[in-house]
Amino acid sequence: MQTATNKFLGAMAVGSMLLFTVHAQAKENSDPSSAHDHSHEHDHAHDTDNSVYKGYFEDSQIKDRPLSDWEGDWQSVYPHLQDGTLDDVMAHKAEHGDKSAEEYRAYYETGYSTDTDRIVIEGDSVTFFRDSGPVEGHYESDGYEILTYEKGNRGVRFIFEKTEGDDAAPQFIQFSDHRIAPEKADHYHLYWGDDRAALLEELTNWPTYYPSSLSGEQIAEEMMAH
Repeated sequence: MQTATNKFLGAMAVGSMLLFTVHAQAKENSDPSSAHDHSHEHDHAHDTDNSVYKGYFEDSQIKDRPLSDWEGDWQSVYPHLQDGTLDDVMAHKAEHGDKSAEEYRAYYETGYSTDTDRIVIEGDSVTFFRDSGPVEGHYESDGYEILTYEKGNRGVRFIFEKTEGDDAAPQFIQFSDHRIAPEKADHYHLYWGDDRAALLEELTNWPTYYPSSLSGEQIAEEMMAH
């Protein structure tokens, strides 16, 4: 009798432990704040829908995006390429790609090149910080355009037109960040100028911006992680 009782109590204890474990896992998995640091958000944006990130999606998946998706204080990665901070990134790309580190560096030298080292976006205001001084424009959405690339994948440019501001501020800005629906950006490529259609033809120079709060080393780590 004592043996039967012990077996019963043992089974109850095991069952309680299993129930507790399942409950704890469910609570952890349902907690949206459990791991949402910057790197996790970057993982989520780039890895949860890998096909969209690579440029394969349906038109029905595309949604208009507000300028607030890119709100914040942003730095160009171009100075980090120039001073050698991104050398490890180029070496990493060479290990996994079809170019040498020097060839990748030349490619990104053209891609990242810009005279605008910092951009601040707040509300409808976009301020461009250049060597000659800051210029500011106020912008509203002008829709989006879908681009088809040689490899068959596609990209979406989200376009904003200046409504007022400094004459030197560009008439149009076009964001590309591998997303096709409203979602906060963690970095982006930006095209700007006064000719909307001509900007859509630009595929070799894509100034790239990361949060100004990140160091060059942190940006390099982000790039190599994805």
